[in-house]
Amino acid sequence: MAYFLADTDFERFRTLIYDASGITFSTTNRSILESRLKERLREKNLVKIGDYHELLLNDKEELKYLLDSVTTNLTRFFRNQPHFDALINHVLPEVLKTKKAANSTKIKIWSAGCSTGEEPYTLAMILKDKLPPSFTAEIIASDISLKSLMVGKSGFYPDSRIVGVPDAYLSRFFERKNNGYQVRDELMKMIRFDYHNLKNDSGLRQVDILFCRNVLIYFDEAAQKAVIDRFWEAMSPRSFLFIGHSESLFGMKTRFEFLKTDWACLYQKNT
Repeated sequence: MAYFLADTDFERFRTLIYDASGITFSTTNRSILESRLKERLREKNLVKIGDYHELLLNDKEELKYLLDSVTTNLTRFFRNQPHFDALINHVLPEVLKTKKAANSTKIKIWSAGCSTGEEPYTLAMILKDKLPPSFTAEIIASDISLKSLMVGKSGFYPDSRIVGVPDAYLSRFFERKNNGYQVRDELMKMIRFDYHNLKNDSGLRQVDILFCRNVLIYFDEAAQKAVIDRFWEAMSPRSFLFIGHSESLFGMKTRFEFLKTDWACLYQKNT
């Protein structure tokens, strides 16, 4: 196969991306990185790949743009329904029990790697529907893709993206507009969209429920371990972690406990 990048250049760029984000490019997905680099060279009117590498070293905004372009933003409302069934039937009752014992009425949720917002809005709908009236919820939705975050912040989704939202929720939480649906203000007010690179500490603490699904697959083992350790520090003493159904902490030296419910498997922090 003929490559656009020389092997030495491929190593330089994948090392730079890994150091900046923890995202790993292997030889099997080299073509994705090469196509994104070609696009950026055209956009910046550059001919030499070395000039673009130099630009990345000196321009943090351009580095953010490249990291944005190499991430995959596949998501949908109510993706992997068993996770939400476990949330409703097991996790929320446990969290409410803990909060009541501590005389607290606020639940904090983090949707890490939220992409275009379907996951945090799904969580907001469930919480609006299931939480007792005396409780409030704060949802922090973060991603490394600025483009995706802007979609989430807008709260507008075309018809094709609404598939999976139950009719009762659609009529209650969305307003029909043009060729799509606009999320109503009552949900939008629950969510704070924020740029965050999982390579760094988020600064969040006392998170009760954390969703980070289908993100760890982009990291190697060392980067995964570092992310999971930062999640531990961000979470409250009795809290719950959801990762993707194809992801696992098995074999990783971590303090999270594996939890198998009747609906789905997840992890818990119990200190």
